[in-house]
Amino acid sequence: MIKSITTVQVVRNSKEFSALADLLDSLGLERGKNWKTARGQGLPFIAPMGKVEIIEGKEPLPADLWVEVTDLDSIRDLLKKKKNKIVSDISATGWNSRVMVVEPAKGVKLAFWQKDHSEEDAVTGDLNATGMRFGIVVSRWNSFITERLLQGALDALRRSGCRSEDITVVRVPGAFEIPSQARTLAETGKHDAIITLGCLIRGETTHYEHISTEVTRGIGQSAQESGVPHTYGVLTCETLEQALDRAGLKAGNKGFEAAMSAVEMVSLQRKTSTKKSKRKKARAKRGR
Repeated sequence: MIKSITTVQVVRNSKEFSALADLLDSLGLERGKNWKTARGQGLPFIAPMGKVEIIEGKEPLPADLWVEVTDLDSIRDLLKKKKNKIVSDISATGWNSRVMVVEPAKGVKLAFWQKDHSEEDAVTGDLNATGMRFGIVVSRWNSFITERLLQGALDALRRSGCRSEDITVVRVPGAFEIPSQARTLAETGKHDAIITLGCLIRGETTHYEHISTEVTRGIGQSAQESGVPHTYGVLTCETLEQALDRAGLKAGNKGFEAAMSAVEMVSLQRKTSTKKSKRKKARAKRGR
């Protein structure tokens, strides 16, 4: 009986070997047990899913090894950052997908591809906040950061069509108080989603770990028990520079991102709740 199937890629030297191993590490593959002899070395990488595919006909195949990914554009950015040779940039195929071919080592070609999901494959939320109501809980601690997050969140909601009167902003003393107030807003039934914004920066004691753990747990628990979507815009950073980067500089604005996620989650919840209600009505009708 077959236990496993391995496809082998041979590179020319140790430099290419290290570069390819680093690339596969970056893509999230699990390292297996390496081996070494006087004539060479090998390092297996374990994928979460594998298959053997046989093909007949004249379908052009730019590579022997195909890697399915969930975000092809991010893979391209990673490969460019690592200066890997892109033989063929992202292009559409004739079988509802996109593909990109790279050559991380001489003569070794990998095809990265992503399936185009249709509406029938997955239910997705829309980024349209018209008619939605949001509660925003923002911490006053590290206000020079959290106010930037708040402005980013407000900007995202307004750009998505939300009216100012449908946004409730509540300020709490610190990050630790965010979960309690988030639950209070959620339980009023007046908000479709809660956006939580705060900033924790590591200090010289373990205070940072205790607070960040409890804040994260509390926000998640509030969302699960109330049934109201909560989005996480609480920064947990090592330095002030990291916090500034995530509040509108190099790494974007996490408040803006949290608000956009809230809009999408409300839309998604409405779609899935509607489908669930329709199924209940259909079952009830059949039972009559």
